[in-house]
Amino acid sequence: MQLTGIHHLTAVTADAAGNHAFYTDVLGLRLVKKTVNQDDVSAYHLFYADGLASPGSDITFFDWPVGREQRGTRAVTRTGLRVAGEAALAFWDKRLAEHGVAHGAIARRDGRLVIDLGDPEGQRLSLVDDGGMGAAHPWERSPVAPEHQVRGLGPITISVPDLAPTAAVLVQLMNMREARAYQTPGRPGSTTHVFEMGDGGPAAELHVAVEPGVAPARPGAGGVHHVAFRVPDAQYDAWAERLRGLGVPSSGPVDRYYFRSLYFREPNGILFELATDGPGFAVDEPLDTLGERLALPPFLEPRRAEIERGLKPL
Repeated sequence: MQLTGIHHLTAVTADAAGNHAFYTDVLGLRLVKKTVNQDDVSAYHLFYADGLASPGSDITFFDWPVGREQRGTRAVTRTGLRVAGEAALAFWDKRLAEHGVAHGAIARRDGRLVIDLGDPEGQRLSLVDDGGMGAAHPWERSPVAPEHQVRGLGPITISVPDLAPTAAVLVQLMNMREARAYQTPGRPGSTTHVFEMGDGGPAAELHVAVEPGVAPARPGAGGVHHVAFRVPDAQYDAWAERLRGLGVPSSGPVDRYYFRSLYFREPNGILFELATDGPGFAVDEPLDTLGERLALPPFLEPRRAEIERGLKPL
């Protein structure tokens, strides 16, 4: 049983319209699903991804009327967005400046070139040169040329005060491999440990920064709600049984309609999700018109009029 990489990352925004503008108009991602939080239908759940809405390419947002995140440990602290090559990073350095987006210079981290940036609410992102590993599925209507578009997620960085309990879950429960370590940028004395899944590479890495003495993060806009890892569809039931058999408190099987999920918290309190690749976002609307209307899973469809009245237009 092997996880194959990052599936998606879900973050929090308090400004759905501004969030939509940044991720589509500036970053050039495709809005592939405009739906609602299935546990709180007053909130949008927006999914941005590549041209085919591929598993591993989507960063998603709950729209909640909350204040900004108070940063700290016991949280996801940075989301990698993969691009191909140094020329792509040079393009993005110029594009971000033209759009007034605060960002760092092109730098090298863990052997890869990166640009750190923030969205308008302070969501911490990095554009990461993945060396062109794996398939790319550009979106033909993106404002960004195909060769420079974001290809997918990874790596994802989390912060914990104590490595040992988190590492035990990653290795013994989730079958990841500890591959290497490097000094955490801007944190003297802090080390970041790299854990790999499946075939490895940035699309299949979780980076764990160890930061003892740092206060826990407090959730809010600009923060991350959870990170999800890819489970082959045929292994979903086995992973549910694995969690049960090891006595790990979890949500149990959850059908999200577009994929099936299992949720649990690792020992330092960060919410993890295991999610299947299928059936995918085209299960309820044509691939070429994804994200153009409010999509609701069948069990919410009878409440469409009520739900639409409670949402602000993007």
